[in-house]
Amino acid sequence: MDARRMNAPTSHVRPDPNDPTRPRRGVTEEELVTRPTVYRDDLLAGKTVLITGGGSGMGKATAMLASRLGANVAISGRKQEKLDATQALIKAATGRDILTQSMTIREPEQVEALLDATIERFGAIDTIVNNAGGQFPQDAIDFSRKGWLAVIDTNLNGTWWMMQEAAKRWRDAGKPGNIINMVANVERGMPQAAHTCAARAGVIYLSKTLATEWAPFNIRVNCIGPGVIETEGFAVYPEEALVRFHKANPMKKRGDAWDVAEMIAYLASDAADFVNGDLIILDGGQAQWGVVWPGGMPDYFNEGGAA
Repeated sequence: MDARRMNAPTSHVRPDPNDPTRPRRGVTEEELVTRPTVYRDDLLAGKTVLITGGGSGMGKATAMLASRLGANVAISGRKQEKLDATQALIKAATGRDILTQSMTIREPEQVEALLDATIERFGAIDTIVNNAGGQFPQDAIDFSRKGWLAVIDTNLNGTWWMMQEAAKRWRDAGKPGNIINMVANVERGMPQAAHTCAARAGVIYLSKTLATEWAPFNIRVNCIGPGVIETEGFAVYPEEALVRFHKANPMKKRGDAWDVAEMIAYLASDAADFVNGDLIILDGGQAQWGVVWPGGMPDYFNEGGAA
């Protein structure tokens, strides 16, 4: 058999767009405003939280929850219109004015400008949520050099610029800091996403290293590894792959951005002040169960309905 055919994704019936079990493209804005939270209203009062990639998905949900919990919030992203929409939604829901700044974390100078603007506006930064990132499903053997570098530069280098520049400011000001890095569950690899697997693994072990190295500065560094989370990011994956995603965890369900936002809120709160150097996996048990194939399961692995 031709190896290329052997590794080709298995075709599946595309789900009906009106099927209620079809994977959603994120939490609705109404849900972000009204969805109950386990936390008290003032959990993050007086704290400043900076979220990259805050115009959509997990970043948007985190910005809304943090604002609802009383935090000063700053968000960044590459598209100002998305940031403006999130800003308007939060203002209408909570009455709080958040800071927005369009930028790319790939550029260290833009990272510095974002941090300085946030400190100028709110006086300090308590927590940074490194949520910005991205990838696309593809067999590793077919990656272009440009595609590989783009994912590594955003997910690894961009996260590093944010971490280092924030740490410098906390050290120089003699203030504590808290870094939360959004990564992935990479323990068993990520077929069809080798580029982001490499980048996220780098962030995880960079974070574990810095959790020790920066402890004298009272800077904590932790990671969250989401599993299958319904967000707008689902748009880059084929429908025939999406319908199988939830089968890769023993709970056989998908999480959503609110699940992630509540975990971030915990790590941003005083309740987590002894959590350092950790990787918290939020995947319904996928790490113990199955493998997600973001481009569609290849025929070679599709035996007996395997997940």
